[in-house]
Amino acid sequence: MAGLFDKQADVYLEGRPTYPKEWYSKLAALTPHHTLAWDVGTGNGQAAISVAEHYEQVIGTDVSESQLQHAIPHPRIRYAHTPLNITDEEVIALVGGEDSVDLVTVAAAVHWFDLPKFYNLVSRVLKKPEGVLAVWTYSGIEVSPTFDPVMKRFFDTTLPFWDNRAQCAWGGYKTLPFPFQSVEGFGCEGNPLPLDIPAKLSFEGFLKFLRSWSAVTTAKDQGVDLLPEKVVKEFEAAWGDSKLVRSVSYKAFMLAGKVKL
Repeated sequence: MAGLFDKQADVYLEGRPTYPKEWYSKLAALTPHHTLAWDVGTGNGQAAISVAEHYEQVIGTDVSESQLQHAIPHPRIRYAHTPLNITDEEVIALVGGEDSVDLVTVAAAVHWFDLPKFYNLVSRVLKKPEGVLAVWTYSGIEVSPTFDPVMKRFFDTTLPFWDNRAQCAWGGYKTLPFPFQSVEGFGCEGNPLPLDIPAKLSFEGFLKFLRSWSAVTTAKDQGVDLLPEKVVKEFEAAWGDSKLVRSVSYKAFMLAGKVKL
């Protein structure tokens, strides 16, 4: 995923949803200890910030230096760049060593990872048997019966520009390999837990959400503008008023599990 979100790092912080606080409370309740958490693909740190409310220290790592430059500072979070050439042993040392991590979180990013490599790392750093890995993503947004068909037509125009790995996210992680012992109430491989992310969103915020998509940036790099003025005007008409703040719902999916012993 290196480079996919570098160019839109500035709009990513404003354009992506904030995950509900209760998610983190429920995940924290799964681990008896709250010493150390690792937020992988941390981006701007929006998940790490909430994890830090429940754990003494959080390591937030990302392959994108541009994203990390926009990361939200917090006294209990240490952000670290993990370039593609970093070794497994270096990653393990960076996050605290084997059998050291209580919770590993990945917010809307695990589908970009080298999964066998990542899952092996997680299995090594998680405390056994109580450490937990939680991954989640969201696959769309619902606004209104008038707006949603316009959104569907736009999404169809983006399909040629998505990396194949993103299809797993748009499918709600139903095809995501997840070789961990499922945690009751948090879905299982092939059957993720469906969740809603309610939010208040301005029209400008909605446009930033679209501009943060990797497909929109990829298309632009190929000379295709997926958000010309005509499309923006169509969205604006369906939104109702460009100054209107609407109640929306991002459709999310989560999996959580422990290392199989």
